[in-house]
Amino acid sequence: MIGSRSGSLEPPPRDGDGKKLALKAFQKVGLHEDDDVKYMLRGSKLRKVKSSKWKKDRQMKLQEDGLSIWYESRNKPPTFSVMDIQDIQEGHQSDVMTKHGGSFLQKRCFTIVFTGSRSSLDLVAASEEEGRCWVRGLKKLTGRVATMSQQDKIEHLIHQHLQKADKNNDNKISFKEMKNMLKMINLKVNDDYVNSIFQQCDKSKTNKLEEHEIEEFCKLLMHRPELEQIFQQFSGQEQTLTIEGLQHFLKEQKEMVTKENCSNIMQKYGLYDNGKLNQVLTFDGFMMYMLSPEGNIFNPDHEKVYQDMSQPLSHYFISTSHNTYLMEDQLGGPSSTEAYIRALLRGCRCVELDCWEGQNGEPIIYHGYTLTSKILFKDVITTIRDYAFTVSPYPVILSLENHCGKEQQTVMARHLKGILGNMLVTAPVDDKVLNELPSPEELKRKILIKGKKLKSGGSTAMQQEEATDECEEENVKNEKKNKKKLTRELSDLVIYCQSTHFQSFDQTWSRQVSHETSSFSETKAKRLIAENGFSFVVHNTLQLSKVYPLGSRVSSSNFNPQEMWNGGCQLVALNFQKPGMEMDLNKGKFRQNGRSGYILKPSFMRDRSVPFDPARPMEGSGLDRKQLIIDVITAQQLPKVNKDKKNSIVDPLVRVEIHGVPEDNATKKTKHIENNGFNPVWNESLSFTVSVPELTLIRFLVEDYDSSSSNDFIGQFTLPFTSVKEGYRHIHLLARDSAPLSPATLFVRVRIKSV
Repeated sequence: MIGSRSGSLEPPPRDGDGKKLALKAFQKVGLHEDDDVKYMLRGSKLRKVKSSKWKKDRQMKLQEDGLSIWYESRNKPPTFSVMDIQDIQEGHQSDVMTKHGGSFLQKRCFTIVFTGSRSSLDLVAASEEEGRCWVRGLKKLTGRVATMSQQDKIEHLIHQHLQKADKNNDNKISFKEMKNMLKMINLKVNDDYVNSIFQQCDKSKTNKLEEHEIEEFCKLLMHRPELEQIFQQFSGQEQTLTIEGLQHFLKEQKEMVTKENCSNIMQKYGLYDNGKLNQVLTFDGFMMYMLSPEGNIFNPDHEKVYQDMSQPLSHYFISTSHNTYLMEDQLGGPSSTEAYIRALLRGCRCVELDCWEGQNGEPIIYHGYTLTSKILFKDVITTIRDYAFTVSPYPVILSLENHCGKEQQTVMARHLKGILGNMLVTAPVDDKVLNELPSPEELKRKILIKGKKLKSGGSTAMQQEEATDECEEENVKNEKKNKKKLTRELSDLVIYCQSTHFQSFDQTWSRQVSHETSSFSETKAKRLIAENGFSFVVHNTLQLSKVYPLGSRVSSSNFNPQEMWNGGCQLVALNFQKPGMEMDLNKGKFRQNGRSGYILKPSFMRDRSVPFDPARPMEGSGLDRKQLIIDVITAQQLPKVNKDKKNSIVDPLVRVEIHGVPEDNATKKTKHIENNGFNPVWNESLSFTVSVPELTLIRFLVEDYDSSSSNDFIGQFTLPFTSVKEGYRHIHLLARDSAPLSPATLFVRVRIKSV
């Protein structure tokens, strides 16, 4: 992985300005002459802030490869990659800086927010100018990473490892250094093979590879014979791809085939060779095309909002978080506004707030009757206001579990209205009658409150039905002893998501009230889907249903959300902080439709006249059998599982999982390849039958084979069946916490046939 981690507490030494191999890696980034980046290369002593008492000086400096940052740390790997950075926050924006950074000028403060589960770094520079240099430099580097091609990233990776292999800093590579470098990039080969490569590149016969010979070695490592074979199939003896040949290839790829489209590809990817002038594509340009987003397995058209957003909220699956405030487990871990930031930046559209009585008249949020830490309600609402619409303009639902007395409920209502202002929905949209839920389009940039509501007659309703529902697995006895009356101020803020105890499907249809929302434990939801799936699907055409994990999941583990989506449940609440297959499925499902957090249900789950039962799909109601054939061809630049052991090299295998209605669930795998994580070759075909493709997710999982214990996770990628592009495709793998594993990829061929 670019920016690979080292174990030293001291930054790697530099060898003056003569470090040519480092410069080669840096030149791939293209910012080596930038003043801010040069400042970062010199390094700084920054103050890290964790609490009011924990504020310590730490060295930090950009490494010579241009994409790795060394950071003095005794608890975490001291080197992180610029590619792992999600955001750079200036001033006192983070939870830590808001609470504990007040003694420092805002212009000296900044926070590095990472993708995945790594905690943010809250830092204070010695001066305002130093702070500006780091913020500007980091933003330039992250911006450059976003525009780097896949080939640029691969070349950078190789030069980065060549720099590490050059132990004597002579800017040359010996035979021994080459062997060590191959181990670094996850490739173990016999000495005869290494020697043949070495001799092939050592044109000067000095027993050391010099600058131009090192470049030749890099080209050999990056050689993709499988892509070359495909190219030759369509280019013929001329070894160039004409517009006619490209049209033939695109037809095989099930792409749009027009002369204009082909000409655009020639113009775009001909920039990397001389083909642009002659309206032909050489192999270099073809490889760039295949490594671009246009060659990905995920349909690039689904990276933007492409679905109808004008239907009622009940017609959408909505990305939903459980106990959003928690960073770790359910019993003793920290609560933080950072958890809300992370969820919202992942496109989550329904977050949970467990509200309890706090000191000084201020309500707090934490997991009641546990040792989890507490945060102020008003701080959470401020954070939600600031981040609600950063990645998606569509409505956010605040699911309130209210355990406060009258006085602090009034404070809650005041904070909601005062902090959220016009974002907060306090009346029906356009004064419409509440006979149908409004659409995501109508509620753009609006925040809804989900909670209990007073009865229309004005009598005070006890609010504990919802609390009992969502706490039934946790501590119902405590709840029953401490019932609170609901105030009018808080009740009036509940418009479209009125929490109501579920009685029966018959009662739902006899009352026909769309703005009521019921909550179900995972066990209850599974039972209802198994016993009466059709009725549950129909119920969910009218009302929103929330499904939450059992209280016994104290480690914050998750249930399989696919089962709940099969029943049409919209608000399938998961512990976002817990990585694993369940969150892979959630992120994979909501990857589509511009990562907006809203996915339109299939038509057979929105039409009440269509009898869809996930256990028994039928013709005309979801059944549309397809044969899915996946040829697993190769992988590229897989990361090491055990980075601390130089000689540890992975034995990768690929597992393909199908998640959908019960009859579609299946798993198949390839054989494992020994001692090759750099460019393993499988050429194996895996075939599946899918009966309801519109509900199906495909998960590609790469593992390190172990004969004596369970396999180790290497990387994964999950996507909806309906977002799959056919043909030869690259799959860009993600880490366990969904951070990119760039430049690691799988190369596959996908075919879909009607059965």
